[in-house]
Amino acid sequence: MSVPGDCNRISPILSQVGNKWAALTVLVLSEKPKRYNQLRREIETISQRMLTVTLRALERDGLVQREVFADKTPPQVEYRLTPLGETLVGPLFALCEWSALNCDDIERNQAAYDMAQTPKAKAAG
Repeated sequence: MSVPGDCNRISPILSQVGNKWAALTVLVLSEKPKRYNQLRREIETISQRMLTVTLRALERDGLVQREVFADKTPPQVEYRLTPLGETLVGPLFALCEWSALNCDDIERNQAAYDMAQTPKAKAAG
C-alpha cells in the first residue's frame, strides 16, 4: 500500500475508527455483545446522542451488527462486533497500550510546549 496515493480513500475510514467514541465502543463490544444501556454505563462519559450516532456509523461501516429480539417484551436490541469489527480490536488494543506506555512523556511534552508558547503569545498580544 502506498499511503500517499491511498490517503483520500482511507482518510474517512481513519477518521471513523480513530474517533475516540468509536474506538471505545469497539473495545467495550470486544468483551461480548451488549445492550444499549450497558454500553452507556461502560462508556461513562458518552452522551446518549453520541452513542447512537457512533453505533449507527459503526453499523454502516459493517463493524457492528444490531440485532433486535422482537420476541421479548419490550423488544430488546443487542450490539455485537462483526467479523470485520473483530479485526479492529487488535490494532485498537495496540494503540491503547502505546498510549498508556507514552502518556507521561506526551503530557510532559505538552506542558513544556505550552510553557514555551505562553511568553510568545503575551509578546504578540
